Amino acid sequence: MMQRYDYLKAIAGDAGDALAVCTGWGAREWWAVRPSDGNLKTRTLGLVSSIAAGLAIALPLRKVIAIDGDGAFLMNLCGLPTIALQHPGNLIHLLFDNEVYEASGGTATASRECDAVTLARGAGYKHALWVQSPEEFRAEFTRAWKRDALTLIAVKVQPGQPANLPPLKLDEIENKYRFMRYLEATEQKPILNPGFDSKL
Repeated sequence: MMQRYDYLKAIAGDAGDALAVCTGWGAREWWAVRPSDGNLKTRTLGLVSSIAAGLAIALPLRKVIAIDGDGAFLMNLCGLPTIALQHPGNLIHLLFDNEVYEASGGTATASRECDAVTLARGAGYKHALWVQSPEEFRAEFTRAWKRDALTLIAVKVQPGQPANLPPLKLDEIENKYRFMRYLEATEQKPILNPGFDSKL
């Protein structure tokens, strides 16, 4: 069994200008393999999938990637049917299941007793599957990108991170504002000052 970092590294070159919503240690790993102001880290456990879905619905022409963990995924099961109902085709939901709350000390999650893919399918995700290797993960990610239909790709991983991972040198507040400025620049839409006329 490999670590989450091995899988993130496998798709980093395929992510294009997609927005990415991350949680936990996965955020630091994603920044290491794909640094961008289009990455948003959530601090509250469970909000990755809902925030990513909101972005995908608001920006239907932009790919959005949710980088989720099993603890966060299970914290927001109530969000899955709503996401499936809205069915944002530009959302790719990635689930890394290491069976522990890694960021808070390694307590076991309930994922040892349940199947996340079955839960997602039951909630209405038409495309949800487990993969077994970085190669299969990348292949399914590419299919999901081209399919343009809500997809969950799940994989079991070992807890832990690479020893030489660079630190994430920004806090959530700075990250939020840089992310919004990035959206303003790339989408050509005002967010922070929607009534401001730049010509004045």
